[in-house]
Amino acid sequence: MASCLGADPAEVIFTSGATEADNLAIKGAFRAHPDAPVLITSTVEHHAVLESVESVASDGATVVLIAVDHDGRVDLDQLRAALAGHAEQIALVSIMYANNETGVLAPVAEITAAARTAGVPVHSDAVQAVGHTVIDFAGSGLDALSLSAHKFGGPVGAGALLARRDFRLSPVQHGGGQERDVRSGTLDVAGIAGMAAALRAAVDELTRESDRIRTLRNRLIDTVLTTIDGTELNGIRDPAGSLPGIANLSFGGCSADNLLMLLDQHGIDSSTGSACTAGVSEPSHVLEAMGRTRIQARSSLRFSLGHTSTDVDVDRLLAVLPGAVELARRAG
Repeated sequence: MASCLGADPAEVIFTSGATEADNLAIKGAFRAHPDAPVLITSTVEHHAVLESVESVASDGATVVLIAVDHDGRVDLDQLRAALAGHAEQIALVSIMYANNETGVLAPVAEITAAARTAGVPVHSDAVQAVGHTVIDFAGSGLDALSLSAHKFGGPVGAGALLARRDFRLSPVQHGGGQERDVRSGTLDVAGIAGMAAALRAAVDELTRESDRIRTLRNRLIDTVLTTIDGTELNGIRDPAGSLPGIANLSFGGCSADNLLMLLDQHGIDSSTGSACTAGVSEPSHVLEAMGRTRIQARSSLRFSLGHTSTDVDVDRLLAVLPGAVELARRAG
């Protein structure tokens, strides 16, 4: 695990997944810094982060939310201003590495540089990034990083928190003192072995697969934007600022739920937001934070491409999508 991610083996703390890792990083950092009650995060985080910071607010934490622009990029000026206030009172900055709904990459180097100047540790939920973009934990400037095995082809229920040895953490669960005494509990050795094998395979194939998948994504986006009126990309095209396999698109005049069902009838899977919030009727908090109206957010679908995706899959989607959009607009 460490060799794949530019970390030291002693920095790998095994967990049941990234939700646990996020909780451990945020709650553990807050409890380890009793004189620093401030936590900084962004408005587009996964609920595992947002609800973790909300949970410690009842214990006296002050939560500062950093905005994003129209494309979903973190407002670095706002972050620097927050860090420049009372840095000694800030326990942690937590900004996700790549957004799970839009694929937008955070400017990790700039975030960690600003935080380092202020002497504040940084955690990143990198669930969507690990195995899909190059991760160098040692060179990133991060103090902690969360990951989940199933996002890069490993087994469900295995994950890890990479944490520098000097990153102060208090345990969230207590017991036998495993994992540097910050994550007690018997480990799922078979799941961990599967996670390590999947990560090695993903990293070894990363460059080739990223190029292949990004080509599919670009074709999907280009065709939709040029052939279906009233569509918009939610995110960034630039490879330097986006993951290769996520395309979030708005279809004006459509209910995304109707469009999702119509595509499902053709055997095509898509999502109206995070898979973790499937079935929730509320519009995406990520898209609303990017300045989309509730109507626009409710008209957006996320298409995810991965190692099993092919040109044939994209061809099939593009063949049925215009008709599905027309039907969804009539229903709307």
